[in-house]
Amino acid sequence: MKTLDGIQKNLLKEIAGLEKVPEGAYNIRANGELSSRNSTANVDIITKSDKPGIDIIVKPFTKNERVDLPVLITASGLKDLVYNDFYIGEGADVLIVAGCGIHNAGELKSEHDGVHSFHVGKNARLKYVEKHYGSGEGTGENVMNPTTIIEIEEGGYMEMDTAQIKGVDSTDRKTLATLGKDATLIVGEKLMTHGNQTALTYFSVDLNGENANTHVVSRSVAKDSSYQKFTSVMNGNVKCNGRTECDAIIMEGAKVTAEPQVNANHVDASLVHEAAIGKIAGEQLIKLMTLGLTEQEAEQEIINGFLK
Repeated sequence: MKTLDGIQKNLLKEIAGLEKVPEGAYNIRANGELSSRNSTANVDIITKSDKPGIDIIVKPFTKNERVDLPVLITASGLKDLVYNDFYIGEGADVLIVAGCGIHNAGELKSEHDGVHSFHVGKNARLKYVEKHYGSGEGTGENVMNPTTIIEIEEGGYMEMDTAQIKGVDSTDRKTLATLGKDATLIVGEKLMTHGNQTALTYFSVDLNGENANTHVVSRSVAKDSSYQKFTSVMNGNVKCNGRTECDAIIMEGAKVTAEPQVNANHVDASLVHEAAIGKIAGEQLIKLMTLGLTEQEAEQEIINGFLK
């Protein structure tokens, strides 16, 4: 086990809420290498032999276990790429907390790209939490590009919560999902950009199993001269239900694009998309300012509530 320094410990706290190396199953990757790892009786974490990354194997009917998989980068100029495969056994019910923190104190671009493939077994339940965070006084960019591939078998359920609130200069997030019979996928995205940052989100789901269901909610705030683009594609190939919601607050000279696409390929496919982009309402600011807040403080309160 390698000892984490103070900056790495702070990143660990920001992305996973951990004050120290966790108990239970975990894998900590620091600057492109394994820092420490622990498997349990019900969760195996195994290094891949053919490419960088790990296999996370949750045994059938495992209950109430948490798996932590943080990635920490403090080296300026590092480009890190991993392929992680998650196998969630039949009837299991687990929480997986992942994410990436980059502290860039140099002039070179630091980048983490992750390809995460989830295989959620029959009647299994998974909550997956992923947070991205950047810091550092350097001029080098912090870049994170996650690709998530999801397959949910009959009766399976996956809830995916993602957050990117600070310090990421560029991100290109792709989520591709396939749902079987009676399967459910719930996705919640929280995003804030500022300065000249860019954030691209692409979500695509094939509802292939009868009574499959998905609900995607994206909430974002774009400040300064930043740019965001949210693209969603739902393919209803059987009797199914799908809904996506994109709500964005736009400020200063920022730009936001929402591109929904719904494809009903079956008479009983019910698909809905909602998008709303706008500035903070003046009456909201005035109401909070009458309580003694400055305009800046009032804006921040509204943003915090919106992204909560």
